[in-house]
Amino acid sequence: MNDNLINHPGVIIGFAVLVIVMLLLDLGVFNKKVHAVTSKEAAIWSVVWISLSMIFSGVIYMTSGFEKFTQFQSAYWIEKALSVDNLFVFILVFGFFKVPKELHHKVLFWGIIGALVFRAIFIFAGVGLINLTYLPEMTVFGHLIRINVVLLIFGLFLVYAGVKSGLADDHDDEEKDFSKSPGARVIYKFFKVSKEFDGAKFFTVENGVKLATPLLVVVAVIEFTDLLFAVDSIPAIFAIAPDDPLILYTSNIFAILGLRALYFLLANFIYMFSLLKYGLAIILAFIGVKMVIAPFYHISSPLSLSIVGGVLILSVIASIVFAPKKEVV
Repeated sequence: MNDNLINHPGVIIGFAVLVIVMLLLDLGVFNKKVHAVTSKEAAIWSVVWISLSMIFSGVIYMTSGFEKFTQFQSAYWIEKALSVDNLFVFILVFGFFKVPKELHHKVLFWGIIGALVFRAIFIFAGVGLINLTYLPEMTVFGHLIRINVVLLIFGLFLVYAGVKSGLADDHDDEEKDFSKSPGARVIYKFFKVSKEFDGAKFFTVENGVKLATPLLVVVAVIEFTDLLFAVDSIPAIFAIAPDDPLILYTSNIFAILGLRALYFLLANFIYMFSLLKYGLAIILAFIGVKMVIAPFYHISSPLSLSIVGGVLILSVIASIVFAPKKEVV
């Protein structure tokens, strides 16, 4: 059995076709009419996306073996876990701009399209850079090792990011002025922006003048937020399979594609995951340590998956058990 996914073009083509078809069905069929997504609808789509991800991981197992299967699973659940943290910011952005609920789906859809492009650039360029930055083999304490400069920097950064995330004040983002986000400033620089939404339109005409609507500003803010989010998540998955961009990209995209449904499913219950940030901080720090010690000690993908899954499950359970008393709105 071949252990390299890139030698299976049928799997790659199947992934591309599946993503395109599902996006077309999502926007062109199931969400052709603008509407507020219900919890039931979000739950169904969440099950669909997770099921498709697990089926695809099964295809990887059959074509590429158990090691690649665990790499996909590890990268997928790391990205999925970190995505939940990003949902907090999405909720704040929508609240800040007072985006009608029926428009949330369209904003997130175009955010996903941007993520498909930028994640491909980050991941494939990152793997190329990693392959170019290995130092010559050296002997340390009697062991022959080969250090990668980029992975070492990523590892140290993730340890720092994990500690910073765990100590961060939850109110920092709540007080943030998202209209001054770099994404928003780009739109304000190139377009005049109307004060009111015009349905699901990105542009409108007022007094004969074409204006961008606040919806376009929100999309730009979401795109920039995702770029910031990728600064943590992309280095984290490089620890899983630094030499296999297809494993990283497919797992990353499957996790992101399910993000919209997860947003609508959890938006009203996000307070129940108040302790999740500590679990995510531990996951980031663990992945960082794994990258730093990789030249000296290899933590296998199955063990990494067990640790990531265990921390995630425990942090979610703790969040639910110790959830603050709050009315669901």
